[in-house]
Amino acid sequence: MIEERVRRSARVLLVDPADRILLFSVTDDGATRWFAPGGGLVDGETYPEAAARELWEETGLTVDPADLGPEVWHGRPWASVREGVPYRNFQHYFLLRAPAFEIDTSRFEALERAAIDGHRWWTVPQLRSTTDCLRPAGLPDLLSDLLSGGAPAQPVLVSG
Repeated sequence: MIEERVRRSARVLLVDPADRILLFSVTDDGATRWFAPGGGLVDGETYPEAAARELWEETGLTVDPADLGPEVWHGRPWASVREGVPYRNFQHYFLLRAPAFEIDTSRFEALERAAIDGHRWWTVPQLRSTTDCLRPAGLPDLLSDLLSGGAPAQPVLVSG
């Protein structure tokens, strides 16, 4: 049996002035899942550094890791399998407000190019009305609370 590996990742809740959040999609077996930009840490990287790097790689937006502010959500660990290797995933979420812009996915890695099939800016009402899977679970309420109340004193534990 292959030993489970730990995968630590950082995600950015990228929100524009109209309070829309940018999400990417993956469709598998007819089901579509939406999630925030981000990905795994590389050796020696902090969570904010990984979040800023991933944001640039996946959207083209360049930000200083210090501009991300505090972590607002912390994901419950979840399991996945990639290329036959089991992983225990830990996600940290950062909020960043930025103007809406044209998303540049030209720096996607091969795995991202093969899996990610779309992106769009969503309002909270649009999130509430979709039947697609949203990550983290409860995203419409979580985002609404974050937009109305600001960053919490401590990261909120979320599923996904």
